[in-house]
Formats: sequence, structure tokens, C-alpha cells
Amino acid sequence: MKQFRWQLLIVLLTALVVGVILILYQNKPESPVIETPSPISGGSYTEALVGQFSRLNPLLDHYNQVDRDVDRLLFSRLIRHNSVGLPVPELAQNWTVSDDATHYTFFINEKAVWHDGVPVTSHDVAFTVSLIQSGSPYIAQNLREFWPNVEVIVHGDDAIEFVLQDSFAAFFDYLNFQILPSHLLTVQTVEELIDHPFTLSPVGSGPFRFSELIIKESQIIGVELVANDFYFEGRPFLDKVTFRYYFDRESALQAYLGGEVDGLSSISTNEMNRVLAQPGLNLYSSREAQLSTIFLNNNSTEAPYLSDADFRKALMAAINRQGMIDEVLYGQGILAVGPFIPDSWAFFDGQPQFRYDPDLARQLIAGLGMKIDGAMKLRDAEGQAVKLQLLVPNDLRYEALASIVERNWKTIGIEVVLDIRPYEEVLSLLEARNYQSALIDVDFSATPDPDPYPFWSEATASEGQNYSGWVNATASEYIEQARVISDYDLRTRLYRNFQVLFAEDLPSLPLFYTVYNYAVKDTIQNVSMGPIYDHSDRFNTICEWYIKTGIPGTEQ
Repeated sequence: MKQFRWQLLIVLLTALVVGVILILYQNKPESPVIETPSPISGGSYTEALVGQFSRLNPLLDHYNQVDRDVDRLLFSRLIRHNSVGLPVPELAQNWTVSDDATHYTFFINEKAVWHDGVPVTSHDVAFTVSLIQSGSPYIAQNLREFWPNVEVIVHGDDAIEFVLQDSFAAFFDYLNFQILPSHLLTVQTVEELIDHPFTLSPVGSGPFRFSELIIKESQIIGVELVANDFYFEGRPFLDKVTFRYYFDRESALQAYLGGEVDGLSSISTNEMNRVLAQPGLNLYSSREAQLSTIFLNNNSTEAPYLSDADFRKALMAAINRQGMIDEVLYGQGILAVGPFIPDSWAFFDGQPQFRYDPDLARQLIAGLGMKIDGAMKLRDAEGQAVKLQLLVPNDLRYEALASIVERNWKTIGIEVVLDIRPYEEVLSLLEARNYQSALIDVDFSATPDPDPYPFWSEATASEGQNYSGWVNATASEYIEQARVISDYDLRTRLYRNFQVLFAEDLPSLPLFYTVYNYAVKDTIQNVSMGPIYDHSDRFNTICEWYIKTGIPGTEQ
């Protein structure tokens, strides 16, 4: 009973205190509501592009990055890919995929209109595809080779169906093109577009519309765009975006220092320190879709040790990959883990991460019966010197990276002979499987789907892009299954299994991904840049960029 009474007293006292607080709170003057400023429309952004204006047409910009940069703001695609490489809506507000991944039907956003006010329809998509199917060399190679085998069926104004001959889950990669207005272009071929007036005064459906070309002394030195008030995803906050063209990065940097521009489209490693030293200039970095790798010919008769997985792992352990990034790329690189891009939806973070470990490399080599002689030369079980030829493109960056590989492999007794050739010759030797090892970049630009089939399927081991000639029936089965089903969860599991087997065999040596750097003045707010598959992807969030702020319902 005593304990209960103390508890009752505490309850009564607590009730009294709470009552007093409530009385005081009710009599307290109300605090003013503080309204937080929000982004509002207004202001302009000017960016320096390094290169020359050619023409504004997305079917003609494949070979000119600065044209792609401008086109990204003018035109729209059926779909785009998010930061992990999954397709998300753009012009197509939704879609359906058949279970066998052969029928893809897309439904056009009813709010989408061209800059002249005409609705975007499925007929515009079909028209654009028909030009891609023409096989013109101006079209990106992967598109012009793929699309002629696709049947296009238009279902009214708001739906379009694509029928593939075979199941193909990576089809979304081939929808990464921008749509042209069929009502303004009565052409039959891509070649007719080259000198068409449209390319100098384009009409798109993107977040910004064309305003004018900036011309000086008969030269196009810039392009001015203005906000599209009727953009189907919402009007951008910025009123205007201007691009100015410069001959080189130094000229672009000087333009920023002189107050001519607010942003720099790309920063080289040589400029990094100067850019970082500029007050008020924010640097944005992203992993590029470009993997530096060393292909190993698993079937080389001149270097038969390359057929052994432990020898290949020894080669990997002996390479100071971070040293390559620091010494040659000034730190602008991201170590690769396996054959998949690390931020991809299919990346398996539980796979082994190969580290720089020369001692491990020597242990693996010793386990193969190889020994280092008194002259620090590695010899195989038969006493023959272990040598490797490293094929390298004749580029200063490649050559600098190759010299580090040569130096690293020498520490474990391997004699390396650098074979430096023009890039075209390097590619020819890879295709002929007439090489031992090759340092080269694999470009995954515009292909967010991680489909590894072209590089690692046993079907492409003798002819195709499986330059290593790697044959692993189980691994090949996983990736063959994954490319013919539309279920992303199942594809993820299959790709996880593939990555485990790849790490066990390590048929080639993934080194690192390069980094893209971009700079914007700090007056431009809410700039963000995730993983990219093209430099123009830096504009993925441009509708959210702003300069001006204000209290909702008031004027600033």
C-alpha cells in the first residue's frame, strides 16, 4: 500500500504541473510562422562547351559531344535510365513487356507537346525509328545494326509496339534516342536532314526550346535556349540556358575567369587544381561508363600460362591499380570490382575485391611450380622464362599506364614487352585473337543495361567481343538466361551468380573506371550529378536547378 500511495502522489503532482504548463501555453502569444524561401522561376545559366557547333538534330549528334549536350535540353526520349541503370518514364508514361521479352508497348504521355504546341504522338516515334532503320552511317552503329530487325506497330496516337525477333531484356538500351517531330520533317532519309533548315532552328519537346544562334563574324559562337512553359514534366526554374563554344579547355576556363560563363562542361586533370582554387566554383564528379581493363588471351599458345586462373589472379594482385589512378589520372578514377559498373542495379557487392598484394602474387605463382631465379626472372616448371607481350594503343595516357603495369609485373619476375600500335591495329589484333594481353578501355556509354553477353558468352569466344576467349559453360548459361527474361529480380540473381564465377576464373583484369568532372558557379543551386552514361547526362536534373528564391505567394 505504501508504494502505491507514493505512485499516486507522483501522478497527482504530474497532472498539476502539466495543467499549469497548458494554461501558460494557452496564454502565450502565438509565435510568427517562419516561411522558408522556395525556388521560383527566373535567372539564366551560361555554360562553356569545348568544341564546335555542327547541327542540332539528335540523329546527327552521335559524333559531336557538344551537339549532344544542347540536344539533351531540346528533345525528349521515350524512356531514360535512373542512377542505377533502370528504365524510367520520359515521353512514355508507362509500358508493358511480354513475358518472353519480345513485345514492348509504350504509351505516350498525353501532356507531351512539341515546342510549337502540337501534341507528341506515336507517329513521331515511328517516324524517328524509320530513319534509324535506314542504316545511315550518321546513326550510332549499335542503333543502325539493331533496329532493322524490329517490327514497329502504331496503335493510334498514344501507343506504339515494338516486336523483336528474339527475346531481349536489354532492349531498353536501344530506346535511348530522342524523338523528332514528324509534322515538321517530310524527309525519307537521314541524309536529307543534314542541310535541312530544322538543324539550325529545331523544334523539340524537351525542357528548353530553341531561341537563337549567337553569331559573330559569320561564326556560330553560341546557342540560346529558353524555358519550355509547357514541358510535360513541369517548367524548369531557369528562364534561359546559353551555351558558348570555345576551342579548348584553357579558353573555356579563361571565359569563366572573365565572367563570360557560369559553368565548364568538362575539367581535365591538368586543370583540376586551378578549378579547385576558384572561390565560388563548385566541382561535380561522376563515374564514367568507361572501364579500363587488361584483356588476357586465355588461349594464347605463346603464353600458355594465361590459361590458368591462378596465374591470372597473380597478374591482378601484382598491379598497383590505385597507383595507376594516382600517378596517371591524378586520382580521378574508381577501382573496378568485376565486370559490372559498381552502381548498376545488377552489381553484386559480395564478390571478392582484388587488392594490390605482390606477396600473394608470388604465392600463387609458386603454387604453379614457377620460380624466380637469381636474376629475378620468373621461370615456369620447365625452366622457361615467363614473358608477356602487352598490346597498347599509341596514346600518352595508355602508354603511361602500361609502363606502370610493366614495372609491377617485373617485380614478380615477369618480363613484359610493350607493343604500342595505333588503336585500329590494337582492335584488329583483339578481333583476330592474335595477342597475349592488351590494355584498353571498354566503353559502356549509352548502354545502362549491364548485359555482359557480348564480352563473356562462350558464343562470342571465337568470333565477337569475347576477346579473352573465355569459355565457362555455367557462367555463359547464366548470362544467356538473364538477357531473355524481363523479371529484374531474377536477372539480378543470375548476374550475381555470373559475377561470382567471373571472380573465380578472372579471365581478364578489370582495372578502374575513369571520372568525369564538371564545374558550375555556386549561384546556380540544387545542381546534382549521379552516375552517367554520357556527358550530357549532367543535365538529368536541370529542371530542378534554380537561382532565385521567394516566399510562396509573394513576388521577389
